[in-house]
Parts: sequence; structure tokens; C-alpha cells
Amino acid sequence: MRIVIAGASGLIGHALTAELALRGHRVVRLVRRPARSPDELSWDPASRRLDPRAVSGADAVINLSGASIGRLPWSRRYRRAILSSRIDATSTLVSAIRGADLTPPVFLSASAAGYYGSRPGEVLTESSARGTGFLSDVTAQWETDALRVSDITRVVTMRSGIVLAVDGVLKPLLLLTRLGVSGPLGGGAQYWPWVSLDDEVAAIVHLLDSSIDGPVNITGPTPATATTLMRHLAKRLKRPFWLPAPAFALRLLLADAAKDLLLVDAQPRPERLLADGFVFRHETVESAVDAALERAR
Repeated sequence: MRIVIAGASGLIGHALTAELALRGHRVVRLVRRPARSPDELSWDPASRRLDPRAVSGADAVINLSGASIGRLPWSRRYRRAILSSRIDATSTLVSAIRGADLTPPVFLSASAAGYYGSRPGEVLTESSARGTGFLSDVTAQWETDALRVSDITRVVTMRSGIVLAVDGVLKPLLLLTRLGVSGPLGGGAQYWPWVSLDDEVAAIVHLLDSSIDGPVNITGPTPATATTLMRHLAKRLKRPFWLPAPAFALRLLLADAAKDLLLVDAQPRPERLLADGFVFRHETVESAVDAALERAR
């Protein structure tokens, strides 16, 4: 297949591009500079510029673009960047798809489990209502834009959990653990929506050939608390797990980022993926953490 990817240089995009190449697919990467190879095409999402010929005749378009939510703290200016980077990229791709002579049969567009907000005690599926908060607002707008081409192509909005990778969300947690100051964040009993990098990539590949459309939760099948994840990380690194970070201090220091990332309590289930026959390689958060550490060796 010829697959056009926006955001190929990011954590997920880099791993996905490598996997697709191993499977014999041709990946065309959209880059925000002059193209340097036949497998690159230049675009400017901030100015909404992308030649429709870039996506015309492609077998799939995958949108992974967006400023990292792992960069802390979220200043007012950076919150605007988190939103605009997603909306600009998605709107640009949507316009190109609509203007293409040969419409791509599938558009996979990133979203996030942040759509559901913090929902203690609830089991969340793709049919659950959206939540409240900054990330919920961002993902709702993100998905609405992507679905503007659902009348002409199959659109999947991928509600990913926290992707566990050493170069991603685990990076600051590893630093704290190695310094010996790891411990519960807030109460520590909050459930974090998580997924291994391997399963994130495998799920995207699965969705290329699936008939699923609309929202899909890409989250690990076994719920896990923040404490479960961090305690296992400390165990693997043979470091103590003892110093709690009070919720009020995290809110004071990180504001929205604390509420939407570190203190979020949500259990989105990958109901549609499981029903479609997808098999997770890492079914527990401990297995996902182990895989991330092994990948980094």
C-alpha cells in the first residue's frame, strides 16, 4: 500500500513507519520543510497548505500530528499550540482529501483517551459521552474536524491512552525513580489509560484493514492505577517507592496538566478493537513497562 503519514517523525510515527516498511508498504511522510527524498512531501499545516495530489490515490492517510502533551508545564501559549497544531493539521488533511481526484479509502486520525476526562469508577467505551476539561475540549474539536470527510471515506478517530515509552511519558518518571524520589502521585489510586508502544502501532496497522469507523479506544485491556505503574518501574530499577506528591502541590505547579494527565482517573476499554479480533501483545501495565525498558536497552 501507499500510505501518507503526517507526524511520522514523532514517537508513534517513527515506530509505525518502521513497521509499515517491514511489511512492504510504501510510506510517504509529510514534512514541514523542503522534501529531501522521493518518500517525502512538503506541507505547511499552519498555513493550511497541502496539494491534494499528495493524498490522491493513496491507500490510506494517517494523521499523527500535534504538539506533545508531555511537555510540561502547559503555559497559556502552549495550550494554544496543543489545540492549534491538531486542528491545523487535521483541517489541512481533510481539505486535501476532499480535493483529491482519487479519494483515499481510509483516514486514520489520532485522538486521545483524554476525550473522556476524569471519570472515577466508570468503565468507558466508545459509546460513552465526552468528559470535561482542557483535553476533552481539544479532542472533541480534533475529532469533529476529522469526521468532516466521513461522507466520502472511512474515518477512524483513534482515542489512544498514555503510550508507555522511555522517550515519552516514562522519561520524567524514570528520572524520579532513578533519583530515589518516586512515589504516589496524588492519591496514587487513580486509573491511568495506558497502552504499550508495540500495541499502539499494531492497533493502527490493524485498523488499516478493518471495516471499523468512528471512535476506537486504543488502550491496554487491563486497567491499572498510577501507583501500579510507578511501583513496578521502581521495582525494575531496584529503587525505592516512597515519596508521595500531594495532589494540591501538583495542581499548584502544573494546573491543567496535573488534572488532565497525572491526576486523571479514567478506565476506557478497547471494546471495539477486542470485538474486531485484535490481540494485545502486552495485556498488563507491568508487561508494557518491561517492553519499554527492553526497547530502550
